[in-house]
Formats: sequence, C-alpha cells, structure tokens
Amino acid sequence: MTKRYDAIIIGGGHNGLVCAFYLARAGLKVRVLERRHVVGGAAVTEEFHPGFRNSTASYTVSLLRPKVIADMKLHDRGYRIIERTISNFFPFEDTYLTLGGGTQRTQEQFARFSRHDAEAYPRYDAALEKVAQVLRDLALQIPPNAGGGLLELVAAARQGWPLAKLDLAAQRDLLDVFTKSARDFLNGWFEDDHVKTAFGFDAVVGNFAGVSTPGSAYVLLHHVFGEVNGKFGAWGHSVGGMGAITQAMAAACVDAGVEISLEAPVAKVLIEGGRAAGVRLESGEEIAAGIVAANVGPAMLYRGMVDGHELPEDFRRRMKGFKTGSGTFRMNVALSELPDFTVLPGREKAEHHTAGIIIAPGMDYMDRAFDDAKVHGWSKKPIIEMKLPTTVDDTLAPPGMHIASLFCQQFSPQLPDGRSWDAVRDEVADHIIDTVNEHAPNFKASVIARQIHSPLDLERKFGLIGGDIFHGQMGLDQLWAARPVLGHGDYRAPVPGLYMCGSGTHPGGGVTGAPGHNAAHAILADRSLIGRLRRRA
Repeated sequence: MTKRYDAIIIGGGHNGLVCAFYLARAGLKVRVLERRHVVGGAAVTEEFHPGFRNSTASYTVSLLRPKVIADMKLHDRGYRIIERTISNFFPFEDTYLTLGGGTQRTQEQFARFSRHDAEAYPRYDAALEKVAQVLRDLALQIPPNAGGGLLELVAAARQGWPLAKLDLAAQRDLLDVFTKSARDFLNGWFEDDHVKTAFGFDAVVGNFAGVSTPGSAYVLLHHVFGEVNGKFGAWGHSVGGMGAITQAMAAACVDAGVEISLEAPVAKVLIEGGRAAGVRLESGEEIAAGIVAANVGPAMLYRGMVDGHELPEDFRRRMKGFKTGSGTFRMNVALSELPDFTVLPGREKAEHHTAGIIIAPGMDYMDRAFDDAKVHGWSKKPIIEMKLPTTVDDTLAPPGMHIASLFCQQFSPQLPDGRSWDAVRDEVADHIIDTVNEHAPNFKASVIARQIHSPLDLERKFGLIGGDIFHGQMGLDQLWAARPVLGHGDYRAPVPGLYMCGSGTHPGGGVTGAPGHNAAHAILADRSLIGRLRRRA
C-alpha cells in the first residue's frame, strides 16, 4: 500500500461528500474515491446532446437537510433553489388538477371535484405535517441497535419519546402511514379519485409497488418531509441542475482538506485481522486507511466488495435477501418547444409547465401499471413525472429550446423470460414518449434527442443495483434501525472500521445528506474514548 489515510470514502455521491466533509472538518485525512469521471453520484449535471444539459438522474430538490446546507456553507458556494409556484399538474382524460400554491388555492382546485375533499384538505395536511415532523426530527439521529446494551436502550427511548408525546389521533395516523397502503390511507380522508391521485402518486415514486400495496403509504410520507427555503413540503429546482449542489459540496470538501479522486473504482475492501484496512482499486492499487465508509448501496458493498467469509453467516444470508429495485426508467429529452396539453392548451410558457407534470390519471391506473410490470416487465400505461427545468433555468438549453426530465415508474428491474433491458430499451423509450404524446400531441414531433436510462443502465452507470434510486426498497422491514438490517442500522458494518454512509441506511433515499452526516458522527464517536469503550462492551 503506497498511501495511507485516516478515512477512505467509497463513492463521491452527495452522501459520500457530506461524510467526507464532516470527517475532514474534525481533522481526519480523508480521500474520496469516485468511479466515474465526475463527482456527484446520481446528483450530477451533464450535457446529453450538444447544447443541452440536465440533471442526469436525480432531478429535483426538497429533502436536503438544512443543517447540512448550513454546515457546508452551500449558499456561499452558489447553492440556489427556485421554488415551484404550484407543485404538480395532473392532466386527466378530459380535465386537469393542480396541486400547491397555498391552501386556499388547493382547496379551490379540489372543490371542482368534491366539496367534502376541499374541506378535508387542511385537516389532512395538518395531520401529515405532524407525522412528517417526526421524520425530520429522526433524520439526523443515529438509530439505536437491537441487542446493543443499555446505551442503545437509552437511545431508543430518547428517539421514541417524540412519538409517545403525539396525541392519540397523530399516533393513529403514524400507525396508518407505516402499515397501510396509500389507497387505504387516502380513502380514510378523501372521496374523489382525482384528489386521491394527487397524493397517491408520491406513494409509487421510487417504489416498485402499487397504491394498493401494503406499506406504500410510508413512501407517500417520505416525499413530503422535506423543505425548500424554509417552506415545509415544498420542492424546487437547483439552478445549474443537481450537479451544482454536488459541485458545491465537493468545493466544501476540498476546502476542508479532502482529496477527491475521479475514475478510481474500488474493487475490494481490504480486511486485516478482522478489521477494515483500506481498499483495492480495480487498477490493483491498494490504499490504506483504518476507516472505510461506503457510499455505495448495501447490495453492492456486501455482495461484491467484501469477501463473504469476513461477514457473520446470518448477516451474509440477510444481505443476499436485501431487497432492491425501485421500478424506475429515467430519460432526458431535448425539445424544440414546450408540450401543448390537450386539457390545458398552449405552447408558450405557463405556470403548469413549471410544475411537476404527472401522467398518472387515476388510482386504478397506477395499480394497473404495477400489475403490468410484474407480468410483462413494463407498464402498458406507465406512470410518468415530467419536469421542464428550462422553464425556470434557461441556461440548460440553447435559446428557445427546452429539456424534459422524464421520471417513469413501474419498470421491473429484471425482465421476464430472460430478456435484457439492452434489447428493449429503445422500444420502451418510444412507448414512454407515445404516452406523453397522448396528453400533449406535439410532444413526439418536438423531440430532438433523448438520453435513456433503463434500470440496467442506472445500475451500470451509477452503481444502483436493480436500478434502485434509494439503494434499497423502503418497506417497514428496511427502515430506521432495520436499514439495511436489524443490528446494523447505526451505520456500522459487522467488520470493525467499515461503515455505511449511503441511502441504504437511515433515513433512506433522496438527496438528503442525512446518511453521510450521521455516518460521520458515528465514526467520530467511535474514535473518542467513550466510543472505543462502547465498541468493546
């Protein structure tokens, strides 16, 4: 081994950068090893056609924790988020619905379909916000470990206290969110399918499931616990794309003394005497460090980078069964003009063009999309969220031109009959464009170029096993202290010196920075005297 560091971070995605920053700020000598030619992981901005740039994978902002933004001084480094005036626009067959723009405006929209639902909305919003606040409070805390002794029991009691303080109605809502399907949960609040669809969509984002799948209500909640510019539940666009965020993070790391290496893919975690000792790159180079923090997902780490004989048998078995696959197909499209929607005509920029445009006309539509994908590999009528970032950031395309981010759901990670995504990716991309065209008949003719990321492309390019944008499914069995597995929910691997700092740990997926923040604090705690005594106990 030619070089030695205090800590090595495997993967330069946003959580890896956050972890590296906090460790370097505490005085550690840190090196980040990124396999691609650009830092940022799935949160990058790249040119996909001459003159057209876009956020290649992750494409919108809400969940990034304010503490991380402040500590890394991201605002001083160019971090700027433009809020959506309205959050979402839903084109249906013969009508439309917009969501957001304030309580009164949302109620007015709902009243077009149901007076009951318009009146119920403020109560629903308040109830969900109360539960979402619990998630915000837990996001930057290290989960307690089962079987970890008295200190872990104290931590569990401390983290559970806010739950105990909730009133009975809020506790019931919390139980509903963690156990019910989105359909059952929303049926308890609303009567109209248009209104339920407006909320139900969030339950299938990054979730290979239907709105009737038990547990899908939690994913609905996961997407509303964020904030933009101090506004809870809001979403926005990062000026310059998502890569502007990770470039700002990388600058913060470099200023703190972090060394960042690109095109440096890690092949193995080196273990000596039962402890992490460094890594071996695919080039054969070995780099020594007493701390190795993996920003790759648990499936990639434990199935490929750590030799199985170094792991406890039960842990190894459970990691083989760790569930991945978010059902995501991602496209970036260069456009000659804005889409002209049948239910809300116009090719000039309008408010609905700046929103998240959701093609998912109905709760049954979303369930059928999932059922199709299970049987055929992809939906006959897919769920599509389209963002048009050039409507708020015209630096991303040539004058008068536009880009569209198409975030598509219900595409099976593995196709039936042994087919490969490589063989059908263009056919499926055509199908997605045709689906948008059914709602905006000028869309197909306006396409200049497209960039396709099937689930297999997402795995190859970004290391997302099964194309899973969350590094692992977010069912109740893979959350909080059980993420990735019970007994190792505290970012510590079963190998001393090896840590997990990516979205496969608490609080899960999205551009939050929380796993990186929490993992760094676990590492620093272990380096303290109390931490060393704790780990020996």
